[in-house]
Amino acid sequence: EEEMKGIKPELNTILYGPPGTGKTYNTVIYAVAICENKNIEDVQSEEYEKVLYRYNELKKEGRIAFTTFHQSFGYEEFIEGISPIIFEDNSDDCSGNIEYKIKSGIFKSFCEETEKITIKNDKFSINKDATIWKVTVGSKVQNDCFVNNYIRIGFGINDKGAKEFVNQINEGDIIITTDGNRKNIRGIAIATSDEAYKLENTESDSTTRDVMWLVRDINDDVTILNGNKWLQRKTVSRLPNMNIKDLMEFAIKKNVELKETHIEKNNGSYVFIIDEINRGNISKIFGELITLIEDTKRKGMIEEMSTILPYSGNLFSVPSNVYILGTMNTADRSIALMDTALRRRFQFVEMMPNTDILKNVTVDGVEIAPILEKINERITFLYDREHTIGHAFFIKLIDSPEINTLGSIFEKSIIPLLQEYFYEDYQKIQLVLGDNGKSDPSTRFILDEVIKVKSVFKGEATDVIDLPEKKYTINKEAFLNIES
Repeated sequence: EEEMKGIKPELNTILYGPPGTGKTYNTVIYAVAICENKNIEDVQSEEYEKVLYRYNELKKEGRIAFTTFHQSFGYEEFIEGISPIIFEDNSDDCSGNIEYKIKSGIFKSFCEETEKITIKNDKFSINKDATIWKVTVGSKVQNDCFVNNYIRIGFGINDKGAKEFVNQINEGDIIITTDGNRKNIRGIAIATSDEAYKLENTESDSTTRDVMWLVRDINDDVTILNGNKWLQRKTVSRLPNMNIKDLMEFAIKKNVELKETHIEKNNGSYVFIIDEINRGNISKIFGELITLIEDTKRKGMIEEMSTILPYSGNLFSVPSNVYILGTMNTADRSIALMDTALRRRFQFVEMMPNTDILKNVTVDGVEIAPILEKINERITFLYDREHTIGHAFFIKLIDSPEINTLGSIFEKSIIPLLQEYFYEDYQKIQLVLGDNGKSDPSTRFILDEVIKVKSVFKGEATDVIDLPEKKYTINKEAFLNIES
């Protein structure tokens, strides 16, 4: 803690250590410190309940996101994938139609959220979640649309080609219009209602949406705003490569009446927490992002890098205000298989058992901290320091310093963990628990009994096969005996 004073977390940090050392617990402190631009020790000194309240508030605001890696977690859930959409069909011969759409994963969605901006103007408002659309408007009706503040398309209101125009464009979305040219646009507008309608007394182009025009009657190339790609041929299409900030800056240059528009960037820090990061297949989950998460490769940095995503074909880079905070259990066997590329791109902060937290905890006159220290000293000697036992297993005793609580911790947490560490080697478990030094057998947690092989097996095979000499049982009575 002394060494960490005044030091702020790196963009990519992993908290690692044995089980029960408070890694996930500390992600709350780290995440709040990052979002509030404070030093870690300043937040650690506060009451945890207050820090946790601010953490939950930041999660509601979208500043913090949390996920846990596992063996089935993949690229599609993390970055982007294909998701099915089922449309109900009332006909007798078909239960429904299935379409597929590209869906952003949790990390890509989080990054997109961090880049949303706030636009302020007394005459209009644009939601930070607004979608940008391209709509092809016939040249014969374009001027009429400019004059009457609406957009008309050449499909009937119930036609399949008008489905997105009618059902998916929401109030506050931005629409750019073309006359069929895939490079140049004619106008920029904001949808002013959620409803589409059929324009009366018109023979064609009657499907209409009301809009407010920000820019009218231009003929400008916008491919540079669209990731250097031409616009799609479809009459109505989303523009995922185009962002609101760039488009609004373009609009302000084209229309002097928009000069009072204020664009506020999202400069705050965001934290994406990955619990048990080593339990996932890193190469499978991160894919090409394993390079993009480097602090020098982030968006806006000197060595900024972006990649073309395989499903959508869109350019993507990781924002420089997104912190990735992971946790790693050193007792997990999967840590040995952890991707070397991941190790190189993260800073590691070790978290070991801290018995000072249990310093004043006693049960029936017995201090708990020295017990944990001795257990961990023995585990370190018999196994290694990465498989010690964390103080979090004993935290319940702070509020409930009773023999029943202590016995439950040993029976349901400590013994099972030692059984995993020293698989089928109960002699070592006895050494860790000090059973070998207890003169009274009733205080031993692990009881051993010499096996009389001749009484169990018959025949000469018992002289050839190497059979165990002892059998072991767990003494449940010892868990409620403070002498144990």
